[in-house]
Amino acid sequence: MSRLVVLGSSGQLGTMFLDLLQARGEEFIALDQVDCDLSRPDHVMLPLRGARAVINCAAFTAVDAAEAQEEIAHKVNAEAVGRIATLCAAAGVPLLHFSTDYVFDGAATSPYATDHPRAPLGAYGRTKAHGEELLAASGADYLLVRTSWVYAAWGQNFVRTMVKLLREKSEVKVVDDQRGRPTHVRTLAERSLALLDRGQRGIFHVTDDGECTWFGLTLAIREALGSSCAVLPCTTAEFPRPARRPAYSVLDIGRAEAVLGPAPHYLTRLRETVSVL
Repeated sequence: MSRLVVLGSSGQLGTMFLDLLQARGEEFIALDQVDCDLSRPDHVMLPLRGARAVINCAAFTAVDAAEAQEEIAHKVNAEAVGRIATLCAAAGVPLLHFSTDYVFDGAATSPYATDHPRAPLGAYGRTKAHGEELLAASGADYLLVRTSWVYAAWGQNFVRTMVKLLREKSEVKVVDDQRGRPTHVRTLAERSLALLDRGQRGIFHVTDDGECTWFGLTLAIREALGSSCAVLPCTTAEFPRPARRPAYSVLDIGRAEAVLGPAPHYLTRLRETVSVL
């Protein structure tokens, strides 16, 4: 019982997990959308014999697109999660699953605890929240990790986008009334895997330490990049998007830190990332 099954292996988080597992010499099976298309119920078949755990990195994460494609997002983020959890429960295999700050409404003024009531604002958050509910009802031995503002030196994410803009533009405007915790994908993968290895179960929040607005994050990127581009703050109303975003989505990471120790500060991980872009 030593093999790990990684779903969504070609995505931003899945790629990080494969790097970590390879570095550790772990045996694993990597499944991407071609191997296991979560939008198709007949595709959700998992090689669970001999599995130590399933790590589900697959998700429909296009927040704005989910507003027009909620049915597909629901199949991936909710229905498939329930199906995977049921299969894991039947096989007695633990499941590590990831969720998001978007399950909350952003009305809080202090970090969201793991047991705070869900109240999503949009389609993406609704589908992820329903996935959490199906996971909890499945009877599976599960570890649910919520995170926020994830980025890496690869894939599509805010940090890579802003590095490009700060190099090409003389001025950018960035939202300054949404606050959260940036999370490097390595922090998320390493600490989630550590929780799994230590037999932790239930809900944890895993992010880097510290908090900022998107405007504040952009200023930090500019400083690390040494760019002279002007960065101007704006409101969410000035930058309308199809999906509503939570104004405050800082997650309380205390439960994870009690088990694993302090998380790295987001500025440390950010500088490391910008240096290789």
